[in-house]
Amino acid sequence: MTCAADYAPQLRARGYRMTPQRMTILHVLHHSGKHLSPVDIYEQARKELHGITETTVYRTLEFLAENGLVRSAHMGNGHLVYEIARHEHHHIKCRNCGSEMEVDHALLAKLYRQLESASGYRLTDSHVTFFGLCPDCQKGE
Repeated sequence: MTCAADYAPQLRARGYRMTPQRMTILHVLHHSGKHLSPVDIYEQARKELHGITETTVYRTLEFLAENGLVRSAHMGNGHLVYEIARHEHHHIKCRNCGSEMEVDHALLAKLYRQLESASGYRLTDSHVTFFGLCPDCQKGE
């Protein structure tokens, strides 16, 4: 599980330690390469860390999100999913087949600045999911 050890310095810099639960959840997310629900994370984490509870997974995900190591997102099903917070990006998801792709934040940076200017808000979380039909599903219309 050495890959998750890459995240330990970030926690230590904030005055926290890397617990086995945090390490396991980061490991699961790091190797998934995709968004996972808390239940999916729990199912995988309990194979690596016997005795971890679903409640611990939820609490740990919240902690890791608050500390910038993971990012939560709403992907259209009403439930949060999580991924490692590598770089700012957004998603576009097909409403028909469920395929998705990342959208680089740079494409929306100007819109974010305009939104902040017009609203007076300072945006602290920057994840948007767009929905539509992918090119393959458009062919089948």
